[in-house]
Amino acid sequence: MHRQILDKIKHYSKIVIHRHVRPDPDAYGSSIGLHMLLKHNYPEKEIYVTGKHDLTLDYLAKPMVVPDSAFENALIIVTDTANTERIDDERYKKGEFLIKIDHHPNEDPYGDIVYVDTQASSASEIIYSLFKTGEQQEDWTLPDQAARLLYAGIVGDTGRFMFTSTSLKTMSYAGELMGYDFDRTKLFNEMYEVSPNVLKLKGYVYENFEMKNGIGHVKLSKRLLEEYGVSQSEASLLVSALADVQGMRAWVFFIEDSESIRVRLRSKGPVINGIAKKFNGGGHPLASGATIYEWNEVEDVLNEMYHL
Repeated sequence: MHRQILDKIKHYSKIVIHRHVRPDPDAYGSSIGLHMLLKHNYPEKEIYVTGKHDLTLDYLAKPMVVPDSAFENALIIVTDTANTERIDDERYKKGEFLIKIDHHPNEDPYGDIVYVDTQASSASEIIYSLFKTGEQQEDWTLPDQAARLLYAGIVGDTGRFMFTSTSLKTMSYAGELMGYDFDRTKLFNEMYEVSPNVLKLKGYVYENFEMKNGIGHVKLSKRLLEEYGVSQSEASLLVSALADVQGMRAWVFFIEDSESIRVRLRSKGPVINGIAKKFNGGGHPLASGATIYEWNEVEDVLNEMYHL
């Protein structure tokens, strides 16, 4: 599979890289990290990375402004995106050939080449494995800033190596990436330091979460977020806050934005991605996301959770 992907990369003079909407560090790490890797090794090619920028990820990098002409006869690579509905920038449809690179369950096997490794901790881990093949077969080298992004993606999707998705291979790759020239302490601070407003909202979460039969939940309305001066994406950073509660088996955050209510599910053991799929979402067995549109749907989600 690596060889097939390498051959396509070598063949195309134009490449556009996509990732999912509402990005996280792994989305940026895998897509922008891949962009930096390819541009470093193929400076003569037109290589772009697209997607709406999230200001909370300023410390990592920023996507490019990509013209429509970039998609004509282009190779499209989509990273860290389980289904087509979540691909950021619908112009991916205008490309000539599509490669999917992902670590989520392959319930939507879109693309001409589908490379899905559900055993990988992150899409960034997969991109690093692709680099290692390119290093051996094509004399690729990895620039320091690409290594920084891939490392951030792995750290983000493993919860600082605490999640069960962290494997021996994950730790080996992370160790190799640590050998590149970037400031890990600064990166960790940028990833995990939060504003005073977010910290105050975290206090609200601890004061107001509810738990029944080991299932926890908290509701964060748009009005509440405005009161605390916190964006929906910033509030999402708090989803792991209930992980340390004794007796908690699984939990869900309901976070309202202007158009919908984001459902962020997490678990210490029970499989939850089946529930996410019932509510316009999906994801990993222990970490998934979904969407509802009315507050009265909260009980429907919780009723499913209580049967875990």
